[in-house]
Amino acid sequence: MLKLTAGRAALPGAALLHGALLLCLPALALAQAQAPTTQGIYTCVDAKGRNLTSDRLIPECNDREQKMLNPSGTIKARVGPTLTAQERVELEAKERTQQEEQARLNEEKRRDRALLVRYPNKSVHDKERAGALAQIDVVKQAALHRSEELARQRVPLLEEMEFYKKNPAKAPPPVRRALEEVGQSIAIQVRFIADQDAEIKRVNARFDEELARLKQLWAQQAAAPAAPKTHAKPDQPSF
Repeated sequence: MLKLTAGRAALPGAALLHGALLLCLPALALAQAQAPTTQGIYTCVDAKGRNLTSDRLIPECNDREQKMLNPSGTIKARVGPTLTAQERVELEAKERTQQEEQARLNEEKRRDRALLVRYPNKSVHDKERAGALAQIDVVKQAALHRSEELARQRVPLLEEMEFYKKNPAKAPPPVRRALEEVGQSIAIQVRFIADQDAEIKRVNARFDEELARLKQLWAQQAAAPAAPKTHAKPDQPSF
């Protein structure tokens, strides 16, 4: 009676063990599916001339290129040498220099396109130069006229000061003050006129620089092959 009872009591334990195994099977299958697989084969020739092969990056070839192969033997990728800190700094500096140079070239091309759009020929450029210089000349002429007017105002004041040549301090204060103010105004106009002359030189220099570049661009444009013209076919008469 005890034996039968024990046998019956053992049945639930076996069932539990069997159930646990069934529960573990999906987890084992998932773990196998997620297990890392070899992504490729690495190969290189080290400093001693040996052909090395591995399923991971080869330390002996850190200073040179390594090839990553597909299972078929074709090249999947190329892995560059591992750089030292100093080499990485130098590479980054070189890349920055190249980027800056490319940006400069792009900006130069943009300016060239803008120049050609603004000045399709020399007559347009000459006309704009003349207009810019004319505006400066208007301002300069106004300053010259003002200088001449001040010079005329100064004449009677100087004539009056002739009476006090031996002792200018005895001249009436209003006369001395007026003469001083006129002299200061004349000096201001002289400096202003000099500034306009400098502006004329600056404008001419800018237009000269533009013209030198434009001559090159116009020549390139003239030498470029013209795009073929497409001729429309005449309509065929319908019957």
